Amino acid sequence: MRLDSAGIRARRAAEPSEPEQEEATEPGHHEHSPTEHHEHSHAEHHEHSPPEHHEHSHAEHHEHSEHHPGHDYNHMKEKFMTELGHLPIPVWAVAAIVVVVLVLVACFLFCLFKKCFGKKKKPKKVRERKTGRRKKEKEGEGEAGEKEGEVKKEGEEQEKEQEKLGRLEFSLDYNFTDTQLIVGILQAQDLAAMDMGGTSDPYVKVFFLPDKKKKFETKVQRKNLCPVFNETFIFKVPYAELGGKTLVLQVFDFDRFSKHDMIGEIKIPMNSVDLGQPMQQWRDVESGEKEEQERLGDVCISLRYVPTAGKLTVNIMEAKNLKKMDVGGLSDPYVKIILQQNGKRIKKKKTTVKKNTLNPYFNESFSFEVPFEQIQKVQVVITVLDYDKLGSNDPIGKTFMGYGATGVGLRHWSDMLANPRRPVAQWHTLLPEEEVDAAVKAKPR
Repeated sequence: MRLDSAGIRARRAAEPSEPEQEEATEPGHHEHSPTEHHEHSHAEHHEHSPPEHHEHSHAEHHEHSEHHPGHDYNHMKEKFMTELGHLPIPVWAVAAIVVVVLVLVACFLFCLFKKCFGKKKKPKKVRERKTGRRKKEKEGEGEAGEKEGEVKKEGEEQEKEQEKLGRLEFSLDYNFTDTQLIVGILQAQDLAAMDMGGTSDPYVKVFFLPDKKKKFETKVQRKNLCPVFNETFIFKVPYAELGGKTLVLQVFDFDRFSKHDMIGEIKIPMNSVDLGQPMQQWRDVESGEKEEQERLGDVCISLRYVPTAGKLTVNIMEAKNLKKMDVGGLSDPYVKIILQQNGKRIKKKKTTVKKNTLNPYFNESFSFEVPFEQIQKVQVVITVLDYDKLGSNDPIGKTFMGYGATGVGLRHWSDMLANPRRPVAQWHTLLPEEEVDAAVKAKPR
C-alpha cells in the first residue's frame, strides 16, 4: 500500500509540471521570426521526411538544374537529324545548298558594304588623282614636247636612211635667144626594185609645177636598176616666168597590167638655179607624195553597130568638167577618134574645136567599116585635146573601148554588140594618156 501511495504521489507531482512547460513554450513560439519559422518548418520537414527520399530529391533537383541546357541541345539535334533523315534529298545536297546560300549572303553583304562605304571614299581619290594628273601633265608638257621632237627627228632620219631610192643625173641649159629650157635626163644608179623579181622597168617623167601643162617621158628601160637614158626635152618658157616654176623629175616603174608605181622624184625650184651657164648634177631620188588621181573630165559617147552592113558609128555627143589647160582658166577642146587593130591604126577622125569652154557640146558622128568577123578584134581610142595655135596640141585625157578594154569600156562595147542597130550612149571618165596607152598595148588576161 505504501508503494502504491508513493506511485500515486509521484504521478501527481509530475502532471502539473507539463502544462507549465507547455505554457512556457507557447509564448516563445509566437515570438519566433519568419526566418526561424521557415527554418523550424524546414527542419521539421527534414525530421519528418525520410532521409533517403530527401537526399534523392535534392540530388535530382541539383542534377536537373545543372544539365538542363545540354539536354535541350541534344534533344534538338536528335530531332533535326531525324527530320533530316526523312528528307527525299541526300545529305550532301543539303550541305551544298547551305554552302551556296552562305556564299550568296556573303556576296550580298560585301556589295552592300562596298556601295555604302566605297562611294564616299572614291570622290576624294578621284580628286587627288585628277589634281595629280593635272600637275604631272603641266610639269611634263615641256619634257614630252622635247622627247616627241627628238623621236620624230630620229624617225625621219631612220626613214631617210632606210629609203634609199637611188640617184639620178640630169642637166639644165637655158637658150636665151630662143627662150628655151633644155632638160637632159642622162642616167640613174641604184634605183629601188619595185618588181617581184628584184628589178624595175624605170622611166622618167619631166614637167613643171604648178601648171603641169606639158609633160615629157623618157623611154622605158627594161629590168634595169642603173639605166642610161641620154634624152633631152625642150620647154619654151620665157626667162621672166622661170623663177616662179619648179622642175619635177619623177622616176616611175612601168607596169604593163596596172598603174605605174612611182619610185621617187627630184624637185628643182628654178629660182635656186643659176642658168647663166649649163649645169650637170647628180641628186638623190626622194620619196614622192602619192598624187591623187587628177580629174581630167568626162566624155559622152554613143556607139551603134549594124552587123549585116559591117558599119560602126561613133557619135561624140558632149564633154563636161574638162581640165583647164589655158592661162585664162579655159580650154579649146576637140576630140580625136582612132580605129585600130593589133596596134595598127586603121582610120583616124576628129571633131571641130570648141573655143573657150570646159563643157563642150559636139554631137558629131563618124562611121567606120568593120566586118562582123573583125568587130571583136578592133579598138576605138578616144582622145580629148586642147587646141593650141602656136604650139602642139596638148592631150587632156583618153579612154578606149573594144578589144582589151575593162570596166566601163568593156561594158559599153558589150552593150553595143547585144543591141545591134540601136545606138547605146555611155559616159566615160578620161584617164591620163600614158595609162591608157599602156592598157591599149597590153594583152587581155
